Amino acid sequence: MGKIKIFFRRLFGGSFKRMFNQMNLIHKETGAARFPMFFDIIWCIFRYGVGYMDYHVFGFAKIEGKKRRTFMTMNDNSAISHALNSKEYFRYFDDKALFDEKFRDFIGRDYLDLRNADSNALKAFCEGKKTVFAKHVNDFGGSGISREDITPDTDFDVLFKRLCENKQFLVEEELKQHEKMNSLSPSSVNTIRIVTLYYNGEAHFMYALVRMSNGQTCVDNICSGGMYVSICDDGVIRKPAYCDATGQYYTEHPFTKTVFNGFEIPMFKEAVEMCRKAALVYPKVAYIGWDVAITPERPVLVEGNTLPSYDMVQNYGHIDEKTGIKPKFEAILGKDFFKKAK
Repeated sequence: MGKIKIFFRRLFGGSFKRMFNQMNLIHKETGAARFPMFFDIIWCIFRYGVGYMDYHVFGFAKIEGKKRRTFMTMNDNSAISHALNSKEYFRYFDDKALFDEKFRDFIGRDYLDLRNADSNALKAFCEGKKTVFAKHVNDFGGSGISREDITPDTDFDVLFKRLCENKQFLVEEELKQHEKMNSLSPSSVNTIRIVTLYYNGEAHFMYALVRMSNGQTCVDNICSGGMYVSICDDGVIRKPAYCDATGQYYTEHPFTKTVFNGFEIPMFKEAVEMCRKAALVYPKVAYIGWDVAITPERPVLVEGNTLPSYDMVQNYGHIDEKTGIKPKFEAILGKDFFKKAK
């Protein structure tokens, strides 16, 4: 019954119009015929629990048979989080201000929670700073973030009132990113998503990818027009970046012209080790996607996510041998983990 429920949830939970749009894109990219592709998508929804969006991202039009079983799905991803992450501790990750407090040793920046402050505290916090960033404490995807320039004319009573009315209760000092990371895209802090899995007393590094802005926005999130590319375990990029907004791969950044293939992430090993240490703070939240910034001095945490993304790391244009990441999780959790989780 489980597969039948998943099938109908996937089939009717989306939009047929969007599905046919995706089919047209796949047809243009691969030349695959639309009619058999439609039935293949329906089959993949039933057999693998893969919706039409993942069908496109994973490149299933060009992948057949057993290799399809190597891809981690939305349900697999949720199963890991549900089994290994205790909701009792989610508040430390869902509330960005609380995250800053609990992971103070890893964040490398000053912050102020306006829920526990007044306009005088805001003024004192901003003293000597040219720019601060105001954020919603519980938004995601880069929404609710504004850049606030501080000048001698800044009215902190007005600023405090506006931020509180907008529920932008978290104010942070600006993060200065490493010059090399800045060369990817200077308009935002280009964060690295590093995923760890704490199991049997060890924090395992699972995968990493870097996200960058389009060169015009102050956030690097994919839903805000940014792009992403996987990072090899040695910290080097060897693939083109992908942009959801355009549906295209880029060998170089369209704004900065920085070439991706061969780009080495500075202090990558240190970033991975930092995340493995951070994973020990709340071991009952065992599956975490860390967003990391590389500053001139060291890697720092931006935030942590209790339901890491599973799709970007399995993008067809980024994977070798055209296999998914599920076997890496099975090697740690055991072959039967996902069967038991269903």
